Amino acid sequence: MRFTVPNEGLFDVESDVRRIYVSGYDGRVFPSRVEQHGDVIELRRMNADSGKVHFPYPVPGFGRPLISTATLREHEDAYLLPLELARGKICQVRNQLASWEALGMSIPEEFRELHRQAHHYFAQATAEKDDVQRATELSNQAIAKACEAADTLARSYVEQRLKVRLKRTPQLPVSFGCSVNCEQTVKDVGETFCQAFNAAAIPIEWTQIERQEGEYDWEACDKLVDWCSEHRLLMKAGPLLDFSTNGLPSWLQQWGHDFYNLQSFLCDFVETAISRYAGRIRFWEVSSRVNTGGAFKLNEEERLTLVAKTLEVARQRDEEAQLLIRIEDPWGTYQTAGEHRLSPMQFVDALLRCGIGLSGVNLEIAVGYQQRGGAPRDLLDFSRLIDQWSMLEVPLSLTLAFPSSCDANANCLQDVAVDCNGWKHAWSAEAQAEWIDSYVPMLMAKQSVVGIYWSHLTDAAAHDFPNSGLIDTAGVAKAGLTSFLKHRSGETFG
Repeated sequence: MRFTVPNEGLFDVESDVRRIYVSGYDGRVFPSRVEQHGDVIELRRMNADSGKVHFPYPVPGFGRPLISTATLREHEDAYLLPLELARGKICQVRNQLASWEALGMSIPEEFRELHRQAHHYFAQATAEKDDVQRATELSNQAIAKACEAADTLARSYVEQRLKVRLKRTPQLPVSFGCSVNCEQTVKDVGETFCQAFNAAAIPIEWTQIERQEGEYDWEACDKLVDWCSEHRLLMKAGPLLDFSTNGLPSWLQQWGHDFYNLQSFLCDFVETAISRYAGRIRFWEVSSRVNTGGAFKLNEEERLTLVAKTLEVARQRDEEAQLLIRIEDPWGTYQTAGEHRLSPMQFVDALLRCGIGLSGVNLEIAVGYQQRGGAPRDLLDFSRLIDQWSMLEVPLSLTLAFPSSCDANANCLQDVAVDCNGWKHAWSAEAQAEWIDSYVPMLMAKQSVVGIYWSHLTDAAAHDFPNSGLIDTAGVAKAGLTSFLKHRSGETFG
């Protein structure tokens, strides 16, 4: 597929082009290669199936969100990119409108006017498509109006849905949590933490517990568990195993090509950790990044086997525990590299069919990072993602991350860098709080979501995503912490 990009400088070759991908009607991402030749972007694939193409695109007031075209077929002539993105966004909004109207949602008049204007500009752009510059200008106006319409529709859905849920139960059955990556910090802000969150994620990670083979250090974890127990917080521990590159202890490298011994080591650590806290910790995140992998170059079949086996061991050790796994990049954009056969949902579905007692799935959504993260998406895309995962009919938790700055952070454990800005404002503590205020209520409106967790509490201690903590390196609380306090108390929706 080829797309004409009429405006020079519309895309940054290094940061934007790698975000482009093609998905099928079922959401599956096709392996593809993206090339830019002058004002044409070309996508090459091994098959000729029709599909939607997703592009990061500048939209006034929305930054550079990922926008998809409608379903397109291959043909020799290049598509005009802005025109196809306008068509795709308008179709997406129209389809969601029909779905929510069928469920009895009241549609605001403000949306209808924006939707009408988007259609008007798109119709004009289609009529002027022989004049590339004019068609581009009109298409950009159509995209902007369609994005405004999508945002208005999504926010109205959240408001109405939350009112319905709160009529049924004054207290939403949703856990608000944060990873407590520093004992001293959580003690310093203990009262505020307990007001903002009713759950805590305790980072019990193999790489930190057993740095040397056979030498365990549980002291930090023990103190965090004691503090959370004292304050009656719901505890979720883990991920015990991290299947990403460098996610498992370095001393295990010598067993990386001995699958059965490797399996034995993994099962032994899972059993040891759960045995230590059995009866105190109810929720266990047994493994993370299982769909993307990277550790010891394990293939999908090997990762599925290891995840299934460790879940089985965990279940045997504590029959009452709730066992979860974490899915990285739930949109599956990593599949564009062609190194994975299964989509994220297919990976989880395969585990569910094994009948091993998987209690739920934790979706990791990190916005604004070059690795392990993704480009910003609007509320409607976010809503559709949760609806798609809800079809698995298992409880969903989400772990969220959003940077408050693009500065280097020495406490970041992984090789993760903040992406060039794609949000509507420059990375800042205020932008982080605004993102929380927009997207957390959408999760609260979804019945399938039972847990909302922030990636880590403080940037002053070890963490995965730089500058996404709710407390900065100087120990000062960011505006995002106040946002969680507001949503937990119910102040957001009166």
